[in-house]
Amino acid sequence: MPGTDLRRKRRRELLGAVAGIATGLFMLACGPAVNASASDGVDKTRLPVGDGQVTTAGPQRNYIYLCNQGGGGGGASSQGPWFNGDGTWDATEKATVDGSVGWPSATFEHTLSGDQRVLSGNGVPADHTTGTFPVSPSDDAYMYDRNPNSIRAQSLRYELAADPVKGSPRCIGGEVGVAKNGVPIFNGLDAGNRDAAAWEAQDRCGGHPQVSGRYHYHSIPACLNEGESRRRHSRLVGYALDGFPIYGPRGEDGEELTNDDLDVCHGHSHRVKLDGEKVRTYHYHGTAEYPYTVGCLRG
Repeated sequence: MPGTDLRRKRRRELLGAVAGIATGLFMLACGPAVNASASDGVDKTRLPVGDGQVTTAGPQRNYIYLCNQGGGGGGASSQGPWFNGDGTWDATEKATVDGSVGWPSATFEHTLSGDQRVLSGNGVPADHTTGTFPVSPSDDAYMYDRNPNSIRAQSLRYELAADPVKGSPRCIGGEVGVAKNGVPIFNGLDAGNRDAAAWEAQDRCGGHPQVSGRYHYHSIPACLNEGESRRRHSRLVGYALDGFPIYGPRGEDGEELTNDDLDVCHGHSHRVKLDGEKVRTYHYHGTAEYPYTVGCLRG
């Protein structure tokens, strides 16, 4: 009957409205159900290659400010298929060095002594395995980078300012910091001043050895950020040589930071958790974009 059909229609509309309100409340409480990678600020399949973005003339956004440019041989022998051919590269398709080598002899100590932060150890990671180096001819990465070096434990000691003061940008050398696990952090360049993260073959945790056997990162590897929230500021991942801390790729609200969010040295200032307290300080971020960690020093 017409009256019955009208009542049914109105009941369906009312139920639909209630469902819509409930869905809206759920979204407000829990956030949008979207792919997290799609909401991040960096497309890791099309990262700009940093080749040539190096200077000795002064600090510049998206550049590395070197004290001595140098540049020589070594590094990867050819571009891998993860280069897109348009000045970008795809980090999700890059070959990694095979292997899962543990380092039970790894040592690392972090102490605060007066106005100094003292970091010491033997430079090999206790918190993750490494690839097998030298790169084996059977490894797919060998086609592009035949790194002949072996990883060797080193005697490393860093005496950094515990309470650094922000100043004018200063040039950097090849080594720019140390990770929270005692592994050295190098700048974003290879021996030929090319984009090291794009060109050189690293293991699954973003590390490899140089000629003296020193295992190091050129960018902050995802394994140091595993398990962290996408809705909060990234955790501490290391310290620059000027004493300022380095955090992972996410800012105050959990958004993935880009170069546009940071200054010429790849950092900024706000409140962060440091040494168990909330403090306002300048700090760097390890991001997906070149120069990856430190473009110059502010301490």
